[in-house]
Amino acid sequence: MQSAMVGDYRPSNQTHRAVTDGLTRAGAESEWVPSPEVDSRAQRLAGYGGVVAAPGSPYASMEGVLAAIRHARERGLPFTGT
Repeated sequence: MQSAMVGDYRPSNQTHRAVTDGLTRAGAESEWVPSPEVDSRAQRLAGYGGVVAAPGSPYASMEGVLAAIRHARERGLPFTGT
C-alpha cells in the first residue's frame, strides 16, 4: 500500500530527491502530498497505508503536516519523519 509523503517537494532540494530515491530503491510506494492539501480532517490522506513527514521545513502549511501526523497516530498507521 502506498504511503503519503507530506511536505513541499522541491526538485532543487537534494534531501527531497534522496528520500524519494531511497524509498523507491527500497521498493516502497510513496506519493508526495503538498502540505497545504491536508486540512484538519486529513481527508486527502484517506487510502494511504502510512505517512512520512518529509524533510525540508519550513513547510508551506505546518498545520497540514501536524494534521497528517495526527491522522497517522489516531488510525494506527505507520509514521516516520525526519
